[in-house]
Amino acid sequence: MMKADTMVDEAIRSRKAVRAFLPTPVPKALVAEILDVARCAPSNSNTQPWRVHVLEGEPRRQLSEALMRSHAQDALPPSRHFPEDLPTACKARQAEFGARYYAALDIDRADTEARYRQTGRNFAFFDAPVGLIFTIDERLTRHSWLDCGMFLQTLMIAARARGLDTCPQVSFVRHEPVIRDFLHLPEGETVVCGMSMGYGQPEAALNRLAMPREPVEAFAVFSGFAGE
Repeated sequence: MMKADTMVDEAIRSRKAVRAFLPTPVPKALVAEILDVARCAPSNSNTQPWRVHVLEGEPRRQLSEALMRSHAQDALPPSRHFPEDLPTACKARQAEFGARYYAALDIDRADTEARYRQTGRNFAFFDAPVGLIFTIDERLTRHSWLDCGMFLQTLMIAARARGLDTCPQVSFVRHEPVIRDFLHLPEGETVVCGMSMGYGQPEAALNRLAMPREPVEAFAVFSGFAGE
């Protein structure tokens, strides 16, 4: 039997952003079970600032259609995911991701039209049966947004432990007006990101991207340990 720590490690290490899904349905009870685990994520002073809108079937399809229309019209201002002066190390890793991503799709990085069409696949939730939209009260600071990040990660690990795949998607933020109208979000509630959830297609090239991670010594500084 696999040890508990090994099981947790496996769920974390095997989690990846999946961008091609099987049509296999995901039961509501299973999604609720995953959310029940995710709600145990830490938050500053137990504020639990996250909200989740879970869509399946016809509502998911209708939101996808509305988002894809908005994407095709290309009328909304672009959302800035990164600052213009992205740190050099981050910029290099971003460029490597883009090169691998578009190579897997056989899309030339200079082909902006094909790249834009591929971005539109986000709004179909990559054909995943379950779509999630995460929101937060816009009055909260970046510290509460950090709490949302921990909630998202906990959710994705819980999903992976149950054989499900996910893809967190910040691209939804650009189309917040569409999402706001569709979900009837109250004033002051803003979109953090979207997420696709389901069973990944194992043969899809996009799902076989092996994105490298920096070794521990590249980002961690150890001080005060015995034997140093």
